[in-house]
Amino acid sequence: MLQLNVKNETSRLRAVVLGTAVSNGPTPKLEEAYDPKSALHIKAGTYPVEADMVKEMEAVAAVFKKYDVTVYRPELIKDCNQIFARDIAFVIDDVFVKANILPDRENELEAIQYVIDKINPEKVIRPPEEVHIEGGDVMLWNDYIFIGTYRGDDYADYIVARTNQEGVDFIKKTFPHKKVKSFDLNKSQTNPYDNALHLDCCFQPIGTNKAILHKEGFRDQSEYEWLLNYFGEDNCFIITKEEMFNMNSNIFSISENVIISEKNFTRLNTWLRNNGFTVEEVPYAEIAKQEGLLRCSTMPLIRD
Repeated sequence: MLQLNVKNETSRLRAVVLGTAVSNGPTPKLEEAYDPKSALHIKAGTYPVEADMVKEMEAVAAVFKKYDVTVYRPELIKDCNQIFARDIAFVIDDVFVKANILPDRENELEAIQYVIDKINPEKVIRPPEEVHIEGGDVMLWNDYIFIGTYRGDDYADYIVARTNQEGVDFIKKTFPHKKVKSFDLNKSQTNPYDNALHLDCCFQPIGTNKAILHKEGFRDQSEYEWLLNYFGEDNCFIITKEEMFNMNSNIFSISENVIISEKNFTRLNTWLRNNGFTVEEVPYAEIAKQEGLLRCSTMPLIRD
């Protein structure tokens, strides 16, 4: 049996699901793109190829091995993008929550069924159908659960809006002992520089008291200010539009002082090292073209 335990984003990682880029399928047609960044690369003819993405994910698997983390990979589904393990489910405390994802991604959940089978079935839950919530929008921080959402009346028109108010309410109801705070995010179907697909595209806590933040990701500036005050301005690394586009806030913590980051994030990685973090650099620029990075492709199961 797997004894799940995830209470924050940075405690020492022991077990994780890491997506796979094997048999990723052909480059999607433009009308099949889920997000503006993928669309941009499909149009430009620079959409990532399988071999490059497989290499990038193996680099991450090697870092996990180095730190003695148990890694589960999804079973292979032919011609299916199974990179973004974070979208399909997430763990809060010792509870495994299956996400209600876009319907054509349902088989991605089946590919990790062998992992779910190791969990006490009473601890596996699936929200009702009207509840939309994806792991990229759910950020655990000890007593807090931070959730990204989109509060616009036109929510239904946005394929890039992944977590609705019902999703926020469901988490509040299911985890009454937590303080749930939601953040209204800017969405754009057409401009990847203006689209915060998930909360982890514009915010992520690191270490014990620090955070990476992108001001323009938030529709309500007071919510951005709240985070800035909560962590303290000196503890925050503020990323530019260009850095948000390149997914600088979507790194991944193995522990409170070890972070996996993309090797091209020069400014961020320098800041992290200056603040006492060990930075394990990996190539991940090809996967980033699909508007997801290290946090998106990992789903922690056990942290100390």
